[in-house]
Amino acid sequence: MKRKSIWKKSSRLKPLVLLASVIACFVAIAAFNFSPLAAQNSGTKISFVPPSWVRDRSNDPNLRILDVRLNPVDYFKAHVPNAVNFADNLVRGPKKGLPVQYFEPEKLETLLEKAGVTDNTQVLIYSDGRDVLGATQIAYLLERVGLRQPVAVLDGGLTGYIEAKEKVTQEFPKYEIGNLTLKDNKSIRVNLDQVKELIGKPNVVFLDPRPPKAFRGEEGIFARDGHIPGAKNIPWVTFTYADKENPHKLKPLSDIQKILTDRKIDKSKDIIVTCTTGREATLQYVVLKHLLGYPKVRVYEGSFTEYSQSGLPVETGPERST
Repeated sequence: MKRKSIWKKSSRLKPLVLLASVIACFVAIAAFNFSPLAAQNSGTKISFVPPSWVRDRSNDPNLRILDVRLNPVDYFKAHVPNAVNFADNLVRGPKKGLPVQYFEPEKLETLLEKAGVTDNTQVLIYSDGRDVLGATQIAYLLERVGLRQPVAVLDGGLTGYIEAKEKVTQEFPKYEIGNLTLKDNKSIRVNLDQVKELIGKPNVVFLDPRPPKAFRGEEGIFARDGHIPGAKNIPWVTFTYADKENPHKLKPLSDIQKILTDRKIDKSKDIIVTCTTGREATLQYVVLKHLLGYPKVRVYEGSFTEYSQSGLPVETGPERST
């Protein structure tokens, strides 16, 4: 009887226990979905890697290497083994009169599939010389279209790779064209309407990596030259060894962080990176967000190509004193 009474009591409690367990599960799921750690760990991961990283993965069938140099002859002469020629200018074109705009995900999906990128491939990207911007542009693009696998940029580009005594080849790779499922990740960029609303906001920083003369409006490139009001000018070359042997190689992250700290660009700010066509901006975007851990960084893809035609206010001369 005692055993039976205990069973009856536990049976009455079972629905309550089950309900409590269900509630606990929902609380745990909500906590996971909305925790800062979960937010930081979601989406595409981008890193910079040394030449040894490539050598260690030379036999990885799930690694696709993209040589994004513009001139195919350079690729013919020498490239990293298994690299696919995928010039960085393939991904942009005219849109409603604006030049050099990123293509829609459907077109990008076809281009990337032809380059051998699939849902299961990790991607390594490299260029050379000052075209580190081409490499970070493609890395940003892969995050923009929601690639779920990690993306790496070869630090130092092909020059650094060759200087490290790593092997190059003239052979073309062989691979099957697979499936790639993409989506449009709007969370990492802003459009012109958003820019209009963000100008002048106290916790928003427009970071402009163009050369100082272009920033000040002294080069005569557009119908209206200058910069977005209140923008800060940190030329992209200050993040690299552009003044020395290899502009494709990043300076130590501690040096880059000091540049940002000295300019009072901290991690509490909502940072919008804007440049000439949305290409230069991608280097600072990748470095701030993925390498230094700034939580709120986005790219204004239209950049001054679009902004200069918009009728919104333009400032000229040096940036405002703070």
